[in-house]
Amino acid sequence: MAALLQPQAHGARGHDRRTLGERPAMQVAAGIATFAVLAIAGWFSPRWLTFLVTMAAANGLVSLGIVTLMRGGVVPFGQGMVFAAGGYCAALLYNHMGLTDALGLALAGGLAAALLAAPFAPMLARYRGIFFAMLTLALSMVTYGLLMKMDTLGGSDGFNVGRPTLLGQALPDEHVGYALFVLTLAIAITMATLARIYFDSSRGLVTLAMRENELRVEYLGGSVRQAMTINFMLAAFCGGLGGALAVMSLGHIDPNFSFWTTSGEFVFVAILAGWQSVAAVFLSSVVLEVVRSFSSSYFPNTWQLALGIFLLLVIRFLPGGIGSLWAERRRQP
Repeated sequence: MAALLQPQAHGARGHDRRTLGERPAMQVAAGIATFAVLAIAGWFSPRWLTFLVTMAAANGLVSLGIVTLMRGGVVPFGQGMVFAAGGYCAALLYNHMGLTDALGLALAGGLAAALLAAPFAPMLARYRGIFFAMLTLALSMVTYGLLMKMDTLGGSDGFNVGRPTLLGQALPDEHVGYALFVLTLAIAITMATLARIYFDSSRGLVTLAMRENELRVEYLGGSVRQAMTINFMLAAFCGGLGGALAVMSLGHIDPNFSFWTTSGEFVFVAILAGWQSVAAVFLSSVVLEVVRSFSSSYFPNTWQLALGIFLLLVIRFLPGGIGSLWAERRRQP
């Protein structure tokens, strides 16, 4: 297996093992510094901007899960299913179980999405290409249909969610948006750091090897299905986290969380970012939110066209995504 991973680890040339061992610590330190800077900037930012970044970070978590699967050569078109699962779990726990802590609701949403995905993960791990994409899309649309018909879950209108607490403390009106902003940032940066460490690990490099040659991975003792199953579960957990955080910020949930257009937006962000950089995922999510917010205000009938043209230009001139701009430079010795 070491021989298989060696070509993928060319970014480590010119560095000793001690430097490679220090990378997780450096990534954690970078994550903490990023969180501190953004949290301070958010305190002085207008509410509309903190809300926009909050939604971008929550949606970016779902796209981060898609990138995890893209590194293995598959693209899911049904992440709306786990996004909705996390959101509905958080909303139901708040309204019917009395759980109001924002952090607990977010983690519960992630676990619920992972549990929902668990029965399908081994089956989906067997498929690739258009078959994988269409099966995930079908699961998402089945979820959408069920949510539309279930009056106990609000039917097509959905239902509202009250204001959460944070670590047992009630959030005042003037600071509730900022508190959710800080919490979403903390979870997003934590997951991004863990994802980067996972991508650089041996198992993460095996995923890249699967993208190139699955047969060779099997010959060298690796399990392609096991790796794909694990990646699918991780992607589901990220999607559930994002869904729960989005619901708490919006204060409402409805079946559109699982609709195919919602899944398409997550795929759009993942393709725009590329599979090489974690930071690019959240940067692309912010770009999408900014374009959607301003274009829908000034060009309500054509903003999708502008977004599509932008994506085509990125694919044409940056086939590796926005993240390839600095990922390739980082690999150089």
